[in-house]
Amino acid sequence: MEKRTQLVHTMALSCLLLGACGDNDSTPITQHLSPATPATLNICSDIASQFNFENTVITSSEMVAAGKVQYNSTENYSAPEHCVIKGYMNERIGLGQNGQSDTKYAIGFEMRLPKDWNGRFYYQANGGLDGSVSKAVGRLIFAGGSDSAALNSGFAVISSDAGHPTPAPQFGFDPQARLDYGYNAVAELTPMAKSLIKIAYGKEPDRSYFAGCSNGGRHTMVAASRYADMYDGFIVGNPGLHLPNAAVSQLYGVQQYSKLVTYNQDGSEILATLQKAITQEELGVVSQQLLKQCDSLDGLNDGMINNTYACQKAFDLDRDVPTCSGERDGTCLSSTQKEVLSNIMAGPHNIRTGESIYANFPYDAGISANDWSGWEYNMALSRDTGSVGYVFSTPPTPFDDNEQSALSFILSTSVETFADRIHSTSSLYTESGYDFMTPPDATKLSTLKERGAKMMVFHGTSDAVFSANDTVNWYKELDNNNSGKASEFTKLYLIPGMGHCGKGPTTDKFNMVDALVNWVENGVTPAEILASVRAENTELPAEWSKTRTRPLCPFPQIAKYNGTGDIEDAASFSCIVAE
Repeated sequence: MEKRTQLVHTMALSCLLLGACGDNDSTPITQHLSPATPATLNICSDIASQFNFENTVITSSEMVAAGKVQYNSTENYSAPEHCVIKGYMNERIGLGQNGQSDTKYAIGFEMRLPKDWNGRFYYQANGGLDGSVSKAVGRLIFAGGSDSAALNSGFAVISSDAGHPTPAPQFGFDPQARLDYGYNAVAELTPMAKSLIKIAYGKEPDRSYFAGCSNGGRHTMVAASRYADMYDGFIVGNPGLHLPNAAVSQLYGVQQYSKLVTYNQDGSEILATLQKAITQEELGVVSQQLLKQCDSLDGLNDGMINNTYACQKAFDLDRDVPTCSGERDGTCLSSTQKEVLSNIMAGPHNIRTGESIYANFPYDAGISANDWSGWEYNMALSRDTGSVGYVFSTPPTPFDDNEQSALSFILSTSVETFADRIHSTSSLYTESGYDFMTPPDATKLSTLKERGAKMMVFHGTSDAVFSANDTVNWYKELDNNNSGKASEFTKLYLIPGMGHCGKGPTTDKFNMVDALVNWVENGVTPAEILASVRAENTELPAEWSKTRTRPLCPFPQIAKYNGTGDIEDAASFSCIVAE
């Protein structure tokens, strides 16, 4: 049921508390979804005896005292007293390694239900190839520190393995596992989770939210497109909107870099050799020249390029980066290196038709960061080969699990052939990799808009694997299809210097969850979002303050320095439409 009322005083107070509203764009609206109401957990350890959902097995349920939850080896999140529930759905035997019917599949999940519940449900979309059930704490990159995860704010949270076990990507032999990974696991898990929540609290969630970054961002985009009737709000981070195409683009990058190196004949040190194509020291030269040409376009030389698209016009790789006159010495790029880097940044094209296979990439200062090189070399060789070969191609085109076989797989096949395979189908694989991975009608989102749901999207402009330009192109088409009013239900935030889901010379610590809830349930349109640096980020420039803050501005606005004030303080910047 929708709530139609004016909440001016409440919304104004929320703006002050959340720091998510600006003077120009924070417009109270009269139509929004009703706020969630809290409840208390009624049952935990005995929940399996009272829960009956088709093809679903609860394997364990137990109360956990308030404290820290270890998400992984480096991250711990605060959590209140809550119930941890583990289980699986749709167990079956399917095709595994080499296409044999010998692998057990199921959609594994974990739910964490706080004793004191805020009435909201949070789907934590995991990244990569999935394949394991992460701790359901409601994590979203570096949202706001160890206390900011959704569970700690009172959300009921679910995470899943998306319907397949490790090791990935061999699940790509199984056609149903492909579909579960692409979209179907969400369709299966969502009604089950809401039913379980009803048993636990006496009611289903009043409001449901979906969030993730990378492939998790893709999952969220898919949910916003396919399942907008099930969710009220979406936070989309660095999305693999056209993930199969992006994976092909990564293989194209390896093909290009391989022009610059000579591999050992015995197949040894392949990654180490590939990383010499353009070193981080040489990419640092590119970064410094980018800053020289573009840093001041936002009114301040501060090591951040806020005016991304003016920079693409101001910077010229051939003109601005020194060309080596002799041997490479770390202060220049050779003409061949420039050609290779230019080709990669332009994105792969089909030489038969001239059509783009994947979007081009914006030049940004984070090009010299570890994250950028890691995706260009390590991940391209180790992850994208398996994704394209096993999961996105029809039929699967497997290879041995070693660097030499992966490199051979990449170099022995044209980028056009890879692109054809991700669009192919067969009698067994009836949906192509492109179709089961990408959100249908993503540039319309009519269901989301018409029912009052909202979406907030962010993307680092130094993302080396999923191009920020792909996301910008999507938003522009969404806006065009909605008569220039996409901002009424969707916001896009570009984050300068940020790599893939964080890292790099950037302000990558921010919290969009509160702003999204306030938009969905109170009708307060978010404008700028306060972001800060993470003091533990080892790639912050030495001259940056460890307390630097910046506003993240809704596209097409950018953060511009006001001309006076502390350059480390977001209050000294305003969001304006870029010239």
